[in-house]
Amino acid sequence: MATYKPVVVQTFPRLGERVTQDTVYWRGYKTPVQIKEFGAVNKIDFSPVPPYNYAVTASSRIHIYGRYSQEPIKTFSRFRDAAYCATYRDDGNLLVAGSEEGSIRLFDISGRAPLRQFDGQTKPVHVVGFLSDKYRIFSGGDDYSSNLWDIPSATEIVSYSEHTDYVRCGCASKVNADVFITGSYDHTVKLFDARTKSSVMTIEHGQPVESVLLFPSGGLLVSAGGRYVKVWDVLKGGQLLVSLKNHHKTVTCLCLNSSGQRLLSGSLDRHVKIYSTTSYKVVHSFNYATSILSLALSPEDETIVVGMTNGVLNVKHRKPEERKEKPEKKRQPAYRTYVKGRTYIPKQEDFCVSKPVKRVLRKYDKLLKSFHSSKALDAVLEPPIRLYTPEVTVAVMQELHRRGTLRSALAGRDEKQINLLLTFVARRVIEPRFTPILVTVADMITDIYQPVVGQSAIVDRQFLRLQEAIGKEIDYQEELLEVLGMMDTLFATFTKKRATYLEENKSNGLTETIKPNTNS
Repeated sequence: MATYKPVVVQTFPRLGERVTQDTVYWRGYKTPVQIKEFGAVNKIDFSPVPPYNYAVTASSRIHIYGRYSQEPIKTFSRFRDAAYCATYRDDGNLLVAGSEEGSIRLFDISGRAPLRQFDGQTKPVHVVGFLSDKYRIFSGGDDYSSNLWDIPSATEIVSYSEHTDYVRCGCASKVNADVFITGSYDHTVKLFDARTKSSVMTIEHGQPVESVLLFPSGGLLVSAGGRYVKVWDVLKGGQLLVSLKNHHKTVTCLCLNSSGQRLLSGSLDRHVKIYSTTSYKVVHSFNYATSILSLALSPEDETIVVGMTNGVLNVKHRKPEERKEKPEKKRQPAYRTYVKGRTYIPKQEDFCVSKPVKRVLRKYDKLLKSFHSSKALDAVLEPPIRLYTPEVTVAVMQELHRRGTLRSALAGRDEKQINLLLTFVARRVIEPRFTPILVTVADMITDIYQPVVGQSAIVDRQFLRLQEAIGKEIDYQEELLEVLGMMDTLFATFTKKRATYLEENKSNGLTETIKPNTNS
């Protein structure tokens, strides 16, 4: 008696996400912790010194959070209206913030009351920051001005009124203590030098500028506005190096990682994109629940904090690296133990005993071996096989069709089983690897259960879904055939032109060769 041959399941290559070193690295963060603030989070800034606390500006308060705390360890609430852009100084001892009433307040981290208050701007101040000398502050607001302030005397040093719309972002150079940059809704980014009375460079971004970022070297500037993130070479007079358009809505915030090799951008489309600063290609992305207003990465890249429009603060901490202790290896048998007798050649008088290899059959193979066609089909329609390995289900259907028992296996089913079959076929019939056999299955189901159409609303709905899926696939195929025809025409035209061009060149060459002979 011939032995039973198990069903051969055809395997196909799986098209999946390409796993890179960046994918592994950025996925190495824990499940996020969410903290609810009083309003939209407009600024997040990490302290540059350990333990790397971070300041969150939302509504009329500034909260200081510890690295792993879910409750604020300090709160600054001396604002009558909204506070903006709380930023640390390089030594982590002072904090400066703008406000809706137009004043700028300077806080000592160890105290609560403001050390200084700078008055002079007539409208809300949305951007403030320290110059790298630590004794001056720059600011920008809705009065279109960009100002420079002296901390010891609490006086204004200089005011620039070159923007023609709201100033909403800015940053200071870490290389030159006199240089700072502001971005405005007038679509421009201006570079100011405190030693001059006007801007020294103007860059046209093309969209209202929401965020600017200067690389630590001071040579490259990044601006974000609209859907675009643009990188400029400051040393070449503001030459555009690259324009990135990977977001679907307005980009609101930018930040760099500690090494400067990765650029992060957050947007109202709920995504954070991570770019390589060498190729400027997206290497990874994060998806969030609502639109993103602010973004910050801790100095050691251990924590990502994202502020959203609904007032939720999303905090992700990096997983600690697990040190796997290598267990003591048990002494293994010597190599000769494994190969003993394998090279032995039996002699003529030896009697050889072969040990039969026991094959373990799967459930559907056992049922097919016993000629239970209907039960074998039921076995491969169970959720684990149907959902995760549909190729097994299709392989069994193909085997039943080869045996000529597919129709009998499909017949005699109740409403629930018909619904299950039609759901599977409607979902998988459009996949090219399954189409040939599932079209046959769909035809048989239609022929067998045509008399009962109209008796069950569930079955009727599944037949309509199957019809819709096949109709859409036919439309796609027709469109692809049209495109294929267009491409054939283009290729034919190109080949004809190329052949004509070669003939002309050949004839011209012959003419040039013959011409000297006729003259002589």
